[in-house]
Amino acid sequence: MSLSLEDAVAPQLHRKLRERIVSCKMIPGQRISETEIASKYGVSRQPVREAFIKLSEEQLITIRPQRGTFIKRISVPSALTARFVREAVESDLVSRVVERSSPEIIAELDAQIALQKETIKDENPREFVRLDEEFHRCLARFAGMPEVSTYLDGLNVQMNRVRNMSARQFSRDNLMRQHRKIVDAIRENDARAGCEAMRTHLREFTRDLPRIIETYPDYFEGTEALS
Repeated sequence: MSLSLEDAVAPQLHRKLRERIVSCKMIPGQRISETEIASKYGVSRQPVREAFIKLSEEQLITIRPQRGTFIKRISVPSALTARFVREAVESDLVSRVVERSSPEIIAELDAQIALQKETIKDENPREFVRLDEEFHRCLARFAGMPEVSTYLDGLNVQMNRVRNMSARQFSRDNLMRQHRKIVDAIRENDARAGCEAMRTHLREFTRDLPRIIETYPDYFEGTEALS
């Protein structure tokens, strides 16, 4: 069955809106409407409606009949759960990368660190966040388990919203140094050091989160989870 233009537009619109929400270009708590989005992107309301349904399923917007549609506030419990799962999974991935390491793997990881370094002082942190995500995807691929990244992508949504704010507010140089420690441990075939470096890296999120909430208290819900 051939796709109509509307069918093709809906997934593209969903991806665009999702990126804007996760990057916090669309503010948590902000009211949005099908009519405004349709006008902004030059489409009918049908693909907007389909995109909204998908975003609602991903816990990124809340559709309230008779009241409107709102960008969902960031769930602190969901973000903390994602970090906990990622620490367990990704520290084990590093161990597997150590077992499978090669000069080619080390060279690619070194190249990624070099690219990250180039974006540290960039006023737009989104490129650094993208490279950070790519670094973690590469570790899953080098561990022989690329499908792990797909699983984590769905889990990471709330955590990634915070990470985009953190990259604007705090030093990206520190995150790059943590990545370098992970790569150095792989280079030295030290699985224990690599696991510990990954755990330290992901626990940085827990240290940053309270300060982000203090700066943007209206962006969050479920903050009692930090108590």
